[in-house]
Amino acid sequence: MGRRPAGRAAVTMSHIETSQTTVGGLSSAEAAARLAAHGANTTAVPPPRSIARRARRQLADPLVALLLAAGAVTAVLRDLPDTLIIVLVVAVNTTIGVIQEVRADAAVAALNQLAAPVARVVRDGRDQIVPAADLVPGDHVRLEAGDIVPADLELTEAQRTAFDESSLTGESVPMHRQVADIASGGTVLISGRAAGTALRTGADSALGRIADLVANTRSGPTPLQRRLVALGRMLGVTAVAVSALVFFLGMLAGRPVAQMAITAVSLVVAAVPESLPAVVTLALALGARRMARIRAIPRRLHAVETLGSVTVIASDKTGTLTENRMMVQQAVTANGARYTISGTGYVPDGTVTGPDGATAIPADLVELARSAALCNDASLLAPDDERAQWAAAGDPMEAALLTFAARCDLDPNAERATTPRVAEQPFEQARRQMTTAHELPDGGYLLVRKGAPEYILETDNDAVLLAAAAQLAADGLRVLAVATATTRGRPDPASPPPMRPAGLVGIGDPLRATAQQTATAFERAGVRLLLITGDHPGTAAAIGARLGILAAGDAVVSGDRGPLTDADITRVRVFARTQPEQKLDIIAALQRRGEVVAMTGDGVNDAPALRHADIGVAMGDGTEVARQAADLVLVDDNLGTVVAAIGEGRRIYDNIRRFLRYALAGGVAELLVMLAGPFLGMPLALLPAQLLWINLLTHGVPGVALGAEPTEADVLQRPPRSPQESVLGAGLLRGVLTGAGLLAGVTLTAGMLAGQLCLPWQSVMFLVLGLAQLGVALAVRATAVSGTARNWSLIAAVAVCALLQVAGVAAAPLRGLLGTEPLTAATILACTAVAAVPGLLLRVAGQRRVARPSQ
Repeated sequence: MGRRPAGRAAVTMSHIETSQTTVGGLSSAEAAARLAAHGANTTAVPPPRSIARRARRQLADPLVALLLAAGAVTAVLRDLPDTLIIVLVVAVNTTIGVIQEVRADAAVAALNQLAAPVARVVRDGRDQIVPAADLVPGDHVRLEAGDIVPADLELTEAQRTAFDESSLTGESVPMHRQVADIASGGTVLISGRAAGTALRTGADSALGRIADLVANTRSGPTPLQRRLVALGRMLGVTAVAVSALVFFLGMLAGRPVAQMAITAVSLVVAAVPESLPAVVTLALALGARRMARIRAIPRRLHAVETLGSVTVIASDKTGTLTENRMMVQQAVTANGARYTISGTGYVPDGTVTGPDGATAIPADLVELARSAALCNDASLLAPDDERAQWAAAGDPMEAALLTFAARCDLDPNAERATTPRVAEQPFEQARRQMTTAHELPDGGYLLVRKGAPEYILETDNDAVLLAAAAQLAADGLRVLAVATATTRGRPDPASPPPMRPAGLVGIGDPLRATAQQTATAFERAGVRLLLITGDHPGTAAAIGARLGILAAGDAVVSGDRGPLTDADITRVRVFARTQPEQKLDIIAALQRRGEVVAMTGDGVNDAPALRHADIGVAMGDGTEVARQAADLVLVDDNLGTVVAAIGEGRRIYDNIRRFLRYALAGGVAELLVMLAGPFLGMPLALLPAQLLWINLLTHGVPGVALGAEPTEADVLQRPPRSPQESVLGAGLLRGVLTGAGLLAGVTLTAGMLAGQLCLPWQSVMFLVLGLAQLGVALAVRATAVSGTARNWSLIAAVAVCALLQVAGVAAAPLRGLLGTEPLTAATILACTAVAAVPGLLLRVAGQRRVARPSQ
């Protein structure tokens, strides 16, 4: 069988091979026949797609197609710089997309790594070790503590068994199974011994069904990708229409057909911001690097921006909002006094706080802790070379009792040594209790019984403790009662003398220290937090209340009552007892309502939902299946990191909108200049080469540098943008048109004045339009936050491109290439002053904030 590392009981190969059993099991021949009939006990792996097929899918994207068309145009015009840029951008985007697909498909393959690599079965009358892939229905399988269940088994033996099913169901409490119960494949036997008959293997098992869900669940395009596709289509249609209009106007004015054809094509290139994918890629890459610094690793580049669009966080509980370590959080002594126990995980150090706030540990609480540590089969593992922190061997609930004893200043190992166990009545599911007998140093005997309060306490005599137990359960804690008795004669644990209550312990999976702060931060950012767990409704409700997302009277929907309705999903914030299929239903229903959903989780049961969500966020110490299915992996397992990541995603989108405002304003201005020129006595306002030069300088390095603008101060205080909002929405289109009007206005005005002054008006317009666009790049910068570094790369890019623009009228070789005429130094200074006007007006008017979504 598959083994969990460190601390689990081991069964040697020699023992397995030589041990005999009275159960004959299958014969080798029958096993071979069934393997041929049912197939290997492995999860389905989809056939791999070729790299060429993956690349074709990427190139079919409308925005990429538009870029390829622009590249063809620049190639025809022999504009090598633009052509090379476009080809490079397409190649980078295609490569990234292919890598993303390959990594996503690895999610299903990871399920095979979770499955048990070998299994201990009975065949031909003896125990054998066989590859888990060779397991067949009907095989008799033996399990010991630490084994991964290799297939769905119907238990035929079950001795004090407890299964860790958290990775499959989300249930944080170990589940005790009896004979005839089903042990699901992929779960782990953490204590006791068991045997069972294989019922379902491979794709038919519980693990296989989840694998099928993952394999058939594909993530759709991100909000940014959808917006950019729509923008690309609109820009393409608009640019072609306006260029055609310019062509016909030129023809009516008597211009040569060839010249107007080249001019029209040049306008198409000028109007399309072909560096947009480069800007997006740079912004995402910088965002990914920043996220990595805060220990959030994006597995898909577009996941970086998608976080900024998130409107709903659907969070798993166990291991995500909680520590995934059982801990005694409350204790009640026999007299009804209630104590709070705090600490971290299984670390022995902690604090005990009494009803009056005192930290002194009374004798009756010490006796409760000692009794709980004696009636116990677990042990604590101190940190060593293999473990970085304290860990549990055995039932996590019993390990929590040992930690409780240590926090009450007891040494569990010393207590066990001085009060050795001499007899026991193992845990029985039917009676839900366990009893042990221990020899006292004075020769007497101590009996300790622990279990469910309703089986340990008496209704008439222990009303106070029963009421306390009900309150602890309402708080979402798993409650155990402890009772003791002493006797002089050697006792029988199955028939002990009357026992007196020692008290109660409330065990739970505590919230992470930052969970409440994280929930508050989500609310402040306008992101709705949902709790989706496989745990008990009472536990889910208690966690929801502590997080502040469940108010008094709010409903908790339990998945075990039947299918979830859209009404449930839209009005409820806490879901309990949810199955993997129901998590998918919840996410799909939210997406139908237009929500952008982030799903967090760490278990196998979370993998399909992680894959289907707009962005899946996995915990770093979760299962490999969850990590492979996710778009973002939190190395530090801190959901609070998602808050910072949301801010990073919003910064990226803000910067993309800044670039669009800058680039589209320049492109529209060029169209307006070319359209208005003939009506102002300028048959051809700018030559094709001049348009392409301006386009190369302004849409190139300065535009890309805008993608590195820093985060603004209020990025996490504003609500998320509407998923239905266009990328040009929230005032951006108005800002583009305003900027374009200013740019076209000063350019045309400068040209007309130059004509009246007998200056080379076309060269003046060329210089003013290029410099003015660069000025707008500085005007749309982010508002600087005190203490943060400025984006000096933008300032440097604008300065270099401004010098190159001036060189277009000052340097003889460039004048010959661009068809410009020389300008005097005074004229160049005057053009520079005029070109600064649009940027200054935009900055002063405060329209720099139009790049952000509306409040």
